[in-house]
Amino acid sequence: MSTGKVKAAQLWGKNKDDLKKQLDDLKTELVQLRTQKIAGGASSKLTKIHDVRKSIARVLTVINANQRSQLRLFYKGKKYLPLDLRPKQTRAMRRRLTKHEAGIVSEKQKKKQMHFPQRNFAVKVRSTHRRLLGRRAGGSKTIDWRKIADTHSQAEA
Repeated sequence: MSTGKVKAAQLWGKNKDDLKKQLDDLKTELVQLRTQKIAGGASSKLTKIHDVRKSIARVLTVINANQRSQLRLFYKGKKYLPLDLRPKQTRAMRRRLTKHEAGIVSEKQKKKQMHFPQRNFAVKVRSTHRRLLGRRAGGSKTIDWRKIADTHSQAEA
């Protein structure tokens, strides 16, 4: 029987069979402690039950971690991963297009861009914009409206 707490550092070096054996021992010890608690009612059993339960959890954690690492090695380089081995992220991030997918331009889109390119409009500049841009009165210029909006908002502030 294991008396006291199990250290996690000691468990990582053990193989699968040793871990299973230790898990069985701890579970039988837990059953015995619970029956003694019911029969005797001693308060010292409560702390021991707590320690044994936590030790069982540590052993199970090591077993599961080893199992997951073996699965990661098995699925490394494969096209698909099981859902529990994939990165969690958020739902939106998982459904987002990859950089490659986002950069793809279809043939239809290429033709559309070639035949109908982005148009630049010559717009008569208002007096406030003339002052900001340093232009003569009544002049026309191709304007990027985002720049004008930025300069206009800075002038008001």
